Amino acid sequence: MGGHLGAPHFQMLTVTGLTKRFGGFTALNAVSFEVKEGEILGLIGPNGSGKTTLFNCVSGALTPSSGSIRFGAQELAGLTPDRICHLGIARTFQIPRPFRKLTILENVAVAAHFGAAQRSSEAEARRRALEILGLVGLATTPHAPTTLLGAGGLKKLELARALATGPRLLLADESLGGLDSSEMAGAADLLRRIRGELHITIVWVEHIMATLMRVVDRVVVLDHGEKIAEGKPREVAEDPKVVEAYLGEKVVLA
Repeated sequence: MGGHLGAPHFQMLTVTGLTKRFGGFTALNAVSFEVKEGEILGLIGPNGSGKTTLFNCVSGALTPSSGSIRFGAQELAGLTPDRICHLGIARTFQIPRPFRKLTILENVAVAAHFGAAQRSSEAEARRRALEILGLVGLATTPHAPTTLLGAGGLKKLELARALATGPRLLLADESLGGLDSSEMAGAADLLRRIRGELHITIVWVEHIMATLMRVVDRVVVLDHGEKIAEGKPREVAEDPKVVEAYLGEKVVLA
């Protein structure tokens, strides 16, 4: 599904025994999973389950306490965020923080210029920025200030900045938060287009389960820093451990 059509789906990201401690608190405990090239993987779990910590470890914002994170053959643990970005991994953040003194176009052009593995010219960075803004649906106001953007527009800008770096793997952290139902449907369709048209593999953290489950190929579930389930969306949705983690009570299956 999606990805490089006709190509074998190799393991793009392999996380093995990933553990992250903050003093005496274990935020991630021996988490292992794989992301195949061309898939959209959903990463879900209650607040505090370790999802953002995992993204921070993969993207280089945090150094794992132990375990391995491999991007193809490259070990990522211990690399700096800019090095990881240049290898082809981009991430969005739950709370967008654009450069407020720059226009919408300039925000994306900066990402295209500095985030890509090969440094582009300013003209090429702007051309790439306009292309990406068109894809995410901000093409009508590229020269406008970011102050004109509402919650949905800021989410699109955050996504555009990540895409402008030319990633092979996108870590999307709550791209639908603060959006209304029609914006959510549009954002979900946009993630499908990013996978299909740009051939980008996606790991998507999202609390809005109904939308996520319709889009992703597989789901990994974290709870209290541990992986408690992994599989196809329907399998995971019916897993009693997952139901208990979300609802706080055990569901008796007939």
